[in-house]
Amino acid sequence: MHLKFTQDIESLLSRLTHQPLTLRDILTETSERGFSLVIGLLVLPFLFPMPPGASSILGLGCLVLSVQMALGRRKPWLPRKVANFRFPPSLSLKLLKNLKRVMRVLEKIVRPRWLKVAESPKIWRWNGCCMTWLSVLLILPFPFTNPMPTAAILLLVVATLEEDGLLMCVGYGLTALVTLVFVFIAYALWQSSHLLPISF
Repeated sequence: MHLKFTQDIESLLSRLTHQPLTLRDILTETSERGFSLVIGLLVLPFLFPMPPGASSILGLGCLVLSVQMALGRRKPWLPRKVANFRFPPSLSLKLLKNLKRVMRVLEKIVRPRWLKVAESPKIWRWNGCCMTWLSVLLILPFPFTNPMPTAAILLLVVATLEEDGLLMCVGYGLTALVTLVFVFIAYALWQSSHLLPISF
């Protein structure tokens, strides 16, 4: 099975390698699907090493779009600075090559199911709330933690686009797990900051 998400992302990345588009262009083309689709496009680079400076714009874009989902909006909007961002062709090509690794796993487990959950307007907003929280965690300056909230966001993005209610529930569980990991990291950093003066 070839997921709609895979087809859309592959098509976009292929175009971006030859004709760089702004995020505004992509949102205009994808309409309501642009929420989840562009959020997925924005977080994909966090799975791999990125050029410096790109992470702040991508993280902000993901946060702005997910907040709009949480508020129940159906027409996406981005600040001018983020909307004018163009994916460097080298980054687009790299993402295109690595995308198949991620999708190869998801295509085996994703399908439309639990449609009463997946198609609920309340679930749309709840998914936005979860992605907003995960985007905040993604932006936090904790080293080596980006793949964790990224994986949870991608799971919710794919589940939303493919109308997979069961996978959404798995995404909620992963969101809770990622939150616990960040709480543990924050607590460990807080404890270490108190121990440093004692040791000196």
